[in-house]
Amino acid sequence: MQYADFQATLDALQFDDAPAGGALVIYHQGEQVVCASTGQALPNQPWSDQTLSVNFSIGKGVMATLIAILVSQGLLEYERPVSYYWQDFAKNGKADILLSEVLSHRAGLFDISSVASDAAILLDWTQMLDRVAAMPVCIPKAQNKENYASAYSALVSGWVLGGVVERVTGMSLNEALQRYLAEPLGVSGQLYYGIDASLLNQIAKPVRYFYESPNDTTVRRKPVLKPDSEAVLEKLTQLSAAKCWQEALMGQKLTTANINRLYFDTSRMNLSNYKNALMPNAKDGLEYHRDDVLMACIPAANGVSTAQALARIYAMHAADGVWQDKQFIRPEVMARLRLVQTDGFDAVMPANMRWRMGFHRLFALQQTDGYGHMGYNGSVAFCDPKRRLAFAFIHNFDTTMLNDIRQFALSEMALAMFAP
Repeated sequence: MQYADFQATLDALQFDDAPAGGALVIYHQGEQVVCASTGQALPNQPWSDQTLSVNFSIGKGVMATLIAILVSQGLLEYERPVSYYWQDFAKNGKADILLSEVLSHRAGLFDISSVASDAAILLDWTQMLDRVAAMPVCIPKAQNKENYASAYSALVSGWVLGGVVERVTGMSLNEALQRYLAEPLGVSGQLYYGIDASLLNQIAKPVRYFYESPNDTTVRRKPVLKPDSEAVLEKLTQLSAAKCWQEALMGQKLTTANINRLYFDTSRMNLSNYKNALMPNAKDGLEYHRDDVLMACIPAANGVSTAQALARIYAMHAADGVWQDKQFIRPEVMARLRLVQTDGFDAVMPANMRWRMGFHRLFALQQTDGYGHMGYNGSVAFCDPKRRLAFAFIHNFDTTMLNDIRQFALSEMALAMFAP
């Protein structure tokens, strides 16, 4: 296997979905070794490592990194209550909730339907901070039966953590992001929570929005699993990850659905918890490619970034918090950040997430202590410290993490190439 194989694999992973594409950046031992891209981000604009894209929950890993930097600088402590920094947050029995519990999704703050009944309210940063400060703690459905280890705060956590960042820095969230992370890391203009209007025409979009952007009357359409064509089925067998998939499937056919089930157990998914975590009134979601949504600050879901910026963040993680001789995250903070906080099935996500301080385990069939964060559409960014590996894959394919295999094909390939 050679570095150039990643470009060929990324091209093959377009499957039947061209002209959509994506970008892949890999660092190993602090050096960029792969910078690949394929397809179109926008009409007449090819993908590159500098392409801005809304990457959904990948932004949670960016937020967790920013938090770790603030902990390292003495502005925050993981084991202090959120209300220590944000007094109004103590309402409704939340006075003792620790910052570490929010980051590891153990705080019971997952139910967005208890905060907002109208998706439009999610665009109002100030109102959402007030509502989250006043919200109650929620117990997941079937908690007594399933004994869930965590409840993924798909949306709410962004306002909690963003609100804390603003209070301890005295800056807006975007200003703090630039000051403490983007500028020192050399990726200014590549990380945002809510973009300026001048950047709207630079954000990658799904092909269905290439020539007509969505608006507030656009009906949100959830991507669904498409039947695999014969060409896709053939390509699946040719991927470098095919061997480990075939071994794990033990004779089952190599299909997108079967491969995805190696990573997610959707048979155990609690749909009530999932809807409550992602949709106000458990029904209405947002179309995140709308202009007004892109310009809003919804940190847990609408972070905009480039593959280069994400890979560099995780290259710093892989190097124990150091980038170009600058210590971003102190060793003792890094050790605490990497410590697994939960080990059991999640109430929202159909998997054991093994949450760290804002990061979940790397989903892989190979042995790894990697961690990072994936996005709703199946994008992902992570590091594997033992391999000194950092990886970012983002795209504009019309998929979700539960009906796509691209991130797994590429991450398994990277883990195999850079085996410790």
